[in-house]
Amino acid sequence: MPGSAAVNAAIFTAGALLGGGIAAVVTSKKNQQQQVLPTRPVPISVPAPTPVPAPVVQVGAGGKPRFIESEQMIVSPVLKYGHPGPVSDFIQRQAYVAAYDRRLRHPAWTAEHLTLASLGKSRVSPPEESGGDRANSTFKEDESLPVTFRSRLADYFRSGYDRGHMVPAADAKISQEAMNETFYLSNIAPQVGDGFNRHYWAYLEDWCRRLTGNFEDVYVFTVPLYLPKKDTDGKWRVTHEVIGNPPNVSVPTHFAKVVLVSKPSSPSTPDKLEVSTGAFVLPNAVIPDDTPLTSFIAPVDAVERAAGLTLFSNEVKAGSKHICQTTNCEVLVRRFDDTRKNVKKIGAPKS
Repeated sequence: MPGSAAVNAAIFTAGALLGGGIAAVVTSKKNQQQQVLPTRPVPISVPAPTPVPAPVVQVGAGGKPRFIESEQMIVSPVLKYGHPGPVSDFIQRQAYVAAYDRRLRHPAWTAEHLTLASLGKSRVSPPEESGGDRANSTFKEDESLPVTFRSRLADYFRSGYDRGHMVPAADAKISQEAMNETFYLSNIAPQVGDGFNRHYWAYLEDWCRRLTGNFEDVYVFTVPLYLPKKDTDGKWRVTHEVIGNPPNVSVPTHFAKVVLVSKPSSPSTPDKLEVSTGAFVLPNAVIPDDTPLTSFIAPVDAVERAAGLTLFSNEVKAGSKHICQTTNCEVLVRRFDDTRKNVKKIGAPKS
C-alpha cells in the first residue's frame, strides 16, 4: 500500500472536501453569487408563477419525516410545441425512488426508507419466504426511459469501472422483484471497483443498514457529484471521464450518502421524535480500509448546493442533531474477497 501522504493526496485532491475545502467547492456564502431571475415583464401570458421546488423530505403529521413527490413544469404558450427540459425522469420502485439524469445517464439521486422490517430483520414482521437473492438478478437496461437518453450495458463493457448500485441490492431483500429493480442501469453509476465499490463504499452501505438497529426510521439519499479540483494555475475546474462508444455515461468525481434517522425521544413520549441528519462525501477513487468515516463528513447544505438539490426542509435541518452525535460513525471492514475475511472497526483517529 502506498505511503500515507501519497494515499491522502490521491483521495482528497478533488475539491479539498473537508473543513474549509467543502466551502471552496461549493463557494463560500460571502462570495456566493446566486442566479437572479429577470424582473422585466415577458410579453407572453404566464398562468401563474412557478413555485419553489419543495424539499424532498419535509416534516409531516406528528413531526414524522415524509417524502414529498414534486414534479413542477413551467407552463407557457412559448412551449406549446414541446418543453426542452432538462427533464429528470422520476422513478418509483418497490424499495426506492429516484430521479434519472438524462444528460449524465445515471441517477441524479436515489432515496430509500430503511427499517428492520424492510430489511427482513424484524421479529414482529418476519421476511417473506420468497425474499430476494442477488444470484437471481442481472443488470439490465431500463426500457421505461427514452432510448436516446438510456444508459446501455455496452457503455460499461471494458470501461474499467464497476456498475455501481446507488441503491444497493442488499437493501431490497423484501422480494425478488424488488431486488431485480436495483439492477436497472437507471440505478447505476460508474464507480472505481477494487478499493471503492467493492470495499469502502460497501462498508458505508452496510453502516446505513445497521442504523436500523438503533433508529425506527432510516432515510438514505445517494447523490452522484461533480466537484471541482484546483489546478496548478490556481483555477478550479471540473474534469471527469465519460464512458461508452460513443461516449454516453459520465463518471462522477464523488458520491454522497446523506442520511436522516428518527426514533422516539423517550419511551414515555413515543410521538415525539428525535431526528438526526448527516452527509458523507467520498471520492470515486481507491480508499484505504483504515480511513475513518468521519473524515468524509460534509454539511448537508454543501451537498445540496453542489448537486442543485433540496433534500431536507429548513425545519428538518433546524430541529435535527448530527448523526455522529447520536450513533457511532464507524464502518465495519468486511473483506470477503480476502482468504482470512478479517472484520475490524474503523473509528475516529485517536488523539
